Amino acid sequence: MNHKIVIFTIIIMTLALIGLMGIQIYWINNASSVKEANFRRSVNEAMTHVVAKIERMEKKKALQVNQFEGMLNFNRHLPYNNFITSGNIDSLISVELNIRGIDTKYEFGIYKVQNQNFLLEKSSNYQNELVEKGYAFPLFSSDIYTTPEYLLIYFPQERQFLLTELWGMLLISIILIIAIVYSFSYIITTIFRQKKLSEMKNDFINNMTHEFKTPIATISLACEALNDKDVRKSEADSSNYIGIIEEENKRLALMAEKILQSAVIDKGQLKMKKEKLDFHEIITDVIKNLKIQVEIKDGVILKDLRATQPVIEGDKVHLTNLVNNLLDNANKYTPRRPVIRITTENTDDGIELSIEDNGIGISKNEQKKIYDKLYRVPSGNIQDVRGFGLGLSYVKAIVEEHKGRISVESEINKGSKFKVFLPFRQGI
Repeated sequence: MNHKIVIFTIIIMTLALIGLMGIQIYWINNASSVKEANFRRSVNEAMTHVVAKIERMEKKKALQVNQFEGMLNFNRHLPYNNFITSGNIDSLISVELNIRGIDTKYEFGIYKVQNQNFLLEKSSNYQNELVEKGYAFPLFSSDIYTTPEYLLIYFPQERQFLLTELWGMLLISIILIIAIVYSFSYIITTIFRQKKLSEMKNDFINNMTHEFKTPIATISLACEALNDKDVRKSEADSSNYIGIIEEENKRLALMAEKILQSAVIDKGQLKMKKEKLDFHEIITDVIKNLKIQVEIKDGVILKDLRATQPVIEGDKVHLTNLVNNLLDNANKYTPRRPVIRITTENTDDGIELSIEDNGIGISKNEQKKIYDKLYRVPSGNIQDVRGFGLGLSYVKAIVEEHKGRISVESEINKGSKFKVFLPFRQGI
C-alpha cells in the first residue's frame, strides 16, 4: 500500500472524526442550553405563584385582625411570623416545583436588603449562595414605604439535575463517540499492522529464497561433479560429494520443517509426545552438533550444568529444537569470537536454562517484538545473518506448551541472556 495514500487516508479520517465529535458536542451544548432555559422559566413560574400565595395569605390574616384598612392606607404588610412560617413556604415551593417536574434539592430565604439579613430561611447553610447565585423574587412590591424584601431560592445540585435530564442523550452520545474512536483506532492499527505484515512477509520470502538457494546450488554442483565424465574421481571424492549432498539435503529438510512447524502452531495443531527425559542429555547433544559452527568463528561454548535434578516431562524433539534455536541465535548474532555460556539450575518446581552470549544485543524496544512471527532483530553491521524470523516465536510456543516461561535480558553491544523455565511435571 502506498505510504502517501495511507497518510492521506488517516488525515481525512482524523478530520472527519474531529468534525463528528465537534457536531455532537455542539448539539449536546445546545440541548443543555435549552434545558437550562426551560428550567429557569419553570422556576420563575413556580416562584411567581408562591409569591402570590404568600401575599394572599398575608391579606387574609390582615382581614382577620382588622388591619386590612390600615394597610391600604399605609401600604404596610404584617410581620411574617404573624401569618406564615418557614415550613409553610417550603410546602408552597415544593408543590409548585413538583407540578413543573423540578425534583431536586433547594434552599430558600426571605432577604431584607436594608438590613442585609434573612427574615425567614429553610436552613442557614447556603446564605452566601442564596445572595450571590440564587433566583430573586420581590415580595409585596406594592409596599412603597418599606425596603424591598426578596424571596430567594437556590438549587445546590442544579447542574447535576440538568445533566440527569440529559442523561439519555449524553449516554447515547458518549457511546457513539467511544464507538467511533475505537473503530478509528482499530482501523489505523490494522492498516499499520497489515503494512508491517506485508513488509515482514516480503522479507520472509526473500530470506527463504536465499536460504533455499544455497543448499540447492551446492547439491546441483555436487551432482554435476558426480555426473561429469571428464573429471576423474576417486572413491573418496565420490563419497565426499555424496556426503555433501546428504548434508545439504538434511539442511533443506530442517528448513522445511521449521516452516511446517510454524504453520502447525498457527493452526493450534501442535502435538506433544511428552515423556520423562534428561534435559542435560538434550543440551549436550545440541552442543555437540553446533560446536563446530561456533569454533569456525573462533568461539567457544561454556557449559555449566548445575541442576542436580535434570529429569523433566517433555517432548524430546521439540525441546531439542528449542535449545538448538537459542544456541543457533546466540552464535548467529555474535559476529566475532562468540562466547556462549549455558547454565542450568534447579528451582523448587522445575529447571531453569540460561543461555548467554556476547553478541550484538537487543534494544528494549526490540525485546517486545522478538517473539512475533516473522520478526527478525535488525542485525546492524552484520549483513549475512540468515533466518526466517520463526525461531523465537516457535521457542515461545514450545515453552508455553510445556507450561513454562521465557524471558530475556539484553543491552545493545553487550550481548543477550535468555532464561527458560520448565516445570518437572506438566501439572504444575
